[in-house]
Amino acid sequence: APVSRRSAYCAASVASLTNVLTPALFAGTAEWIARCQNWEGGIGGVPGMEAHGGYTFCGVAALVILKKEHLLNLRSLLHWVTGRQMRFEGGFQGRCNKLVDGCYSFWQAGLLPLLHRALHARGDTALSMARWMFDQSALQEYILLCCQCPAGGLLDKPGKSRDFYHTCYCLSGLAIAQHFGSGDLHHEVVLGVPENRLQATHPVYNIAPEKVVRAVMHFLQQPVPSLEPAT
Repeated sequence: APVSRRSAYCAASVASLTNVLTPALFAGTAEWIARCQNWEGGIGGVPGMEAHGGYTFCGVAALVILKKEHLLNLRSLLHWVTGRQMRFEGGFQGRCNKLVDGCYSFWQAGLLPLLHRALHARGDTALSMARWMFDQSALQEYILLCCQCPAGGLLDKPGKSRDFYHTCYCLSGLAIAQHFGSGDLHHEVVLGVPENRLQATHPVYNIAPEKVVRAVMHFLQQPVPSLEPAT
């Protein structure tokens, strides 16, 4: 089992996109991640540690890839992550009693599509078929009004410096907030002018959905490497 949820997510993402995901490769991984869900409902760095948005997203996304999200207490997780959206700012905090941070626009809001899918698979009839379980407009408002640097790029919060990390995850969170579902169930909520609209991002891999399809289709045509040593 991996020591970090982040490494588990990276490994599962690459393995699933390149068609090398095998049960032997991830033996014990899902169970280890599930043990890191704590009393708050989120996932910590190791069992018993404080729940954290980045660890939680990586852990849940890895379990979705491994088709083992049922190992988590999904209701407890939902209660924790929805409580991380700040009522005044509209953005998300990464942990309880912390300040809002633009990067959690993806790490926290990105959990809601994954939870929506998992709860829908369980037959939850209370789920909306038009919006995610967070205030999508409030998050967009925080990103657009508080996280943009006049010189370009995005940032953690007003007063902080812009950087590539926060630019990436603010934009990723903005895309999550603007798009619900796909196909016939696709709904858009775009705050402000039409130019604010971003392309949708895949909630598990955080790349364009069509790129996910292209990668999967390409590597499905390749043989799965053997774990047995060459003779």
